[in-house]
Amino acid sequence: MPSCLHFWNTRVDCVTVVCFLSASENIISDLRGAHKHTCKSRSEFLCTSSDLELSYTFCDSTAHTFMFNLTPCSMNKSVWKAALTWIPRSDITFLKIVFNVWYEGANALHWKEILCSGSDDIYSVCGTLKGESFATVFDIKGSRIQFPKGNYNIILQSFSDDSDNNILMCLNFTMIVKQDTF
Repeated sequence: MPSCLHFWNTRVDCVTVVCFLSASENIISDLRGAHKHTCKSRSEFLCTSSDLELSYTFCDSTAHTFMFNLTPCSMNKSVWKAALTWIPRSDITFLKIVFNVWYEGANALHWKEILCSGSDDIYSVCGTLKGESFATVFDIKGSRIQFPKGNYNIILQSFSDDSDNNILMCLNFTMIVKQDTF
C-alpha cells in the first residue's frame, strides 16, 4: 500500500493517508494495556461531506494543545491542505511516528518512521522545545490507493524515544468513506 505524504513540507514514503485515524474499542483496550493510556471521550470533528466523514480523539491521558485541520473534505481530491498547530510536552530531539490502520476491523497497515534523530534532521518539527508553539501548513498529496466504502480506524502515536515507552501524543482519527471512489 505505498503512497506519498508531504508532511511538514517533506516527503515520507510508505504512508497511506496519515490523517485518517481512529481505533475501535478493542484496539484502544489493547493499546491501553500495552502503553497504559486512557482514551479521552471528547471527539474533535474535522469535516463531513457526501463521500467522507472525519473526526479524532486523543488516546493518551495527558491534555494537549493541538489543532488539526484538513480541506477539502472529499475522497475525490488528489491533494488535501492540512494545518497543524501543536505545543509539545517535551523537547523534540527524537521523534518516532507509528501508524496503525484498520479497515472494517482488519489490520491494513502498520508503519513506523523516525522523523527526528537529533542530527541532520530535515523536518521542521525537529528541535521544537517543550512549550514552544509549532505551526505548519502542508499538502497531503493524493493517495495512490482508492479507498473502498467503509470504516477506517487508525491510530497515530508519537514517541520521544525508540523504545515506544515515552509517548508524546496518541491520536485516534476516524474516517468513514461513504461511497466507493472507483
